[in-house]
Amino acid sequence: MEIEPTKNRVFGLIGKNISYSFSKKYFTEKFEKEGYSNCIFENFDLASIAQFPKLLRDHPNISGLNVTIPYKEKIIPYLDKLSKKATKIGAVNCIKITKSGRLKGYNTDYYGFKKALQPLLKPHHQKALILGTGGASKAVAFALDELGILYTFVSRSKKENSLDYKFLNATTFDNYQIIINCTPLGTFPNTEDFPPIPYDYFTEDHIAFDLIYNPEETEFLKKAKAKGSTIKNGYEMLLLQAEKGWKTWNNL
Repeated sequence: MEIEPTKNRVFGLIGKNISYSFSKKYFTEKFEKEGYSNCIFENFDLASIAQFPKLLRDHPNISGLNVTIPYKEKIIPYLDKLSKKATKIGAVNCIKITKSGRLKGYNTDYYGFKKALQPLLKPHHQKALILGTGGASKAVAFALDELGILYTFVSRSKKENSLDYKFLNATTFDNYQIIINCTPLGTFPNTEDFPPIPYDYFTEDHIAFDLIYNPEETEFLKKAKAKGSTIKNGYEMLLLQAEKGWKTWNNL
């Protein structure tokens, strides 16, 4: 299906403190390269999700939005409908705005993560630790379910079916061969930060996957790499979810 030519189609990213974001540069270059001269992409930095209705009123030409930290769950009450997968995941990172003005939420994070992780998997990669319990971690959990990989969340606060950081030990790393950072710890400009886990227990049998893409190699990844682990950042995941979002916005 061809994309219908219309005037001044606006796409954008909503989040908080998102000047570092990959999306604006990526889509601006995509529009220029692929000849979408009527499309623009903007960062919409919201101090509160309560500003979202005003954003829509101020920008009536918005055709689609991406959603990032910290609004992937908070955005849901403002939407008219969710896709089946976004409903199951409980988080939204992509919003399609129909011609009638209705807002439908999707999750393309799970797709991007799943496709980025798959090439790294070996038969012994059976269980995963998910660091963090926010919207991104929910998408990761959904992808792991689809891949048949068991997982456990790691949280600073006591939550049902999750481990506390301070109880992670050598036995934990024996049982879990994939460690996924879904927290913002280590994101530019706070690149010295990293999740509080016992890095000495990483081995060459482990995968360390960081959803962060800026910097390219976080302290989390550096520490795992030093122990011989396979590492991957979130850049390919971002590319995959961005293209999936573009197809969603345009019924492709």
